[in-house]
Amino acid sequence: MSKPLEGKVALVTGGSRNIGRETALALARRGADVVITYREREEAAAKVVAELEAEGVRATALRVDLTGTAGLPDFVDAFRQVLAGWGRSSFDILVNNAGVLRLATFERVTEEDLDYNFQTNYKSVFFLTQRLMGDLAEGGRIINLGSGTARIAFGPLVSYGPIKAALQCLTAYLAAFLGPRGITVNAVAPGGLDDDFNAELFSNMPPARDHIRSNTALKRIGVPGDVGGVIAFLASPEASFISGAVLPIDGGYHL
Repeated sequence: MSKPLEGKVALVTGGSRNIGRETALALARRGADVVITYREREEAAAKVVAELEAEGVRATALRVDLTGTAGLPDFVDAFRQVLAGWGRSSFDILVNNAGVLRLATFERVTEEDLDYNFQTNYKSVFFLTQRLMGDLAEGGRIINLGSGTARIAFGPLVSYGPIKAALQCLTAYLAAFLGPRGITVNAVAPGGLDDDFNAELFSNMPPARDHIRSNTALKRIGVPGDVGGVIAFLASPEASFISGAVLPIDGGYHL
């Protein structure tokens, strides 16, 4: 495989599993050095770092709790120390992947549920990006993790999908704001994936798996690797004229 991202540095939040892990690996295979973040899964994060290093790139994992913003200053300091240790004063690719999901139908959603989903899936993305925008190199890339549920209503995700819609709207605003620096900002909107992020949904609603499959043009449920490669493409030179876009990665769900 060619190395179109050789010499680039990427930050992938929530990189210890699922889409984050697959994205980090896809970036590393294309030559990027990668910093991943984790909240609790230190051992899993260490395994991902080993996988990344096996691709011949530099990699490390930093802990940050994105269910709140209090830890952002210390995290940014630690990230800048990593960059300095790698001989860099800037980085090139920011993947805002970390996310949480609390399931409840509208009449059962609590204020705590809504705040929890909002904090990680929108507020932390907003303020982490704000803190790091000065460190992002000219011509850099930002890729946000949206969701197909921002477009298609699914009852138990009523406190999740609309927040992802807000993030996708933010993507357009950031694309306009950062465009003069040559920075592209895009989002991907995965459909239902067969991963442990959706495990609770599939466990509580066994018919959901068949519903997604039968209503998808490709007649299968996606996996994290289907998303990671697309994110790596958006980080590549070939995607330099794509900005402000939201790319569905759902196999043609509900066409």
